[in-house]
Amino acid sequence: MTSSISAWIWSERFWLPENVSWADLEHPPPGMEYPRMGHILYALPLAVGVFLLRLIFERLVAKPCAHILQIQAGVPRRAQPNAVLERLYQSKACPDTRQLEGLSKQLDWDVRKIQRWFRIRRNQDRPSMQKKFCESMWRFTFYLGIFIYAIRHLWVSPWMWDTKICWDNYPFQPLSPGQYNHYVAELAFYWSLMFSQFTDIKRKDFIIMLVHHLATIILITFSYANNMLRAGTLTMCVHDASDIFLEAAKLANYAKYQRLCDGLFVVFSIIFFLTRLVIYPFWIVNSVLFESWEIVGPYQAWWLFNGLLLVLQTLHIIWFYLITRIAIKAIFKGKVSKDDRSDVESSSDEEIYSSCSKNPSQTLKTKDSSHTGNFNGETHDH
Repeated sequence: MTSSISAWIWSERFWLPENVSWADLEHPPPGMEYPRMGHILYALPLAVGVFLLRLIFERLVAKPCAHILQIQAGVPRRAQPNAVLERLYQSKACPDTRQLEGLSKQLDWDVRKIQRWFRIRRNQDRPSMQKKFCESMWRFTFYLGIFIYAIRHLWVSPWMWDTKICWDNYPFQPLSPGQYNHYVAELAFYWSLMFSQFTDIKRKDFIIMLVHHLATIILITFSYANNMLRAGTLTMCVHDASDIFLEAAKLANYAKYQRLCDGLFVVFSIIFFLTRLVIYPFWIVNSVLFESWEIVGPYQAWWLFNGLLLVLQTLHIIWFYLITRIAIKAIFKGKVSKDDRSDVESSSDEEIYSSCSKNPSQTLKTKDSSHTGNFNGETHDH
């Protein structure tokens, strides 16, 4: 039963071009090695190591840096314990007018007092600036390190300058140590993000990021098994380039270096546009979609890979729309506005009441009263 399921999952007719079998890839010429699925499985235990390394890094490196920059964790004021309000808060953080009036009668509290309780309670769950700083510093460090490693190997690779070489003698292309290390490191990192996504600061595009991480993990895993390493390493390198400047902009923002933050955000926006809306679709996707069709020819898995690449491109367009909104706000406000993806933060009682009354079904949109108009969220991608 198990062997039949495995044979169905790893069907040669699905994963490999015509007249190529898994047995052909198991016996490379002397001195060469082809990718094997068993190799990439090391990324799973390594992902746990990456997650633990992140915890150590945040504690021993990021937090001391935050203290040097005078970014404090902050201890939010705690709401008065109340079982009735707490029960409602767990299901709805912003009660509507009818619910407020009902609570007022039930508890014999003034409506304003109940509104204030919910504001303080929301602040308890609001992540501190120091936590945000530590998360961003970890991602900045990884993206910078892996990008330098990738560009160092790709710079001397002929397929970086002529993408048609990605398909020369495909799939019988040798695996280099640089390609293997790059793949395992990226896959372990994205698996660690899958683990930590449920404990990190939760933002409005949680579902989009979940889809992004799943699509990325599937692409990395199966492109390795299918020996699309040349196009795969190019894709990962292009994605990491803009993320470096995004995380750097957020670090500058959390440290309250507003001009540096604005400058880095401009650089990030330009690089994001060039890498993900120009280079990625017109260079990499064009190669996988059209050049591979001419040289190798389509097969069943080929359609899957191209579909996933187009999913990523759709996400790039959505994110660039959000980036454009921030840029437009910056033109009128003179500095980078708060990211539309940022975590929900508190405001004054008047703003809360006004927001909830106008549209009780929506999540409260507010501003950070202590750091108004800053770039508090993130616009990923990995």
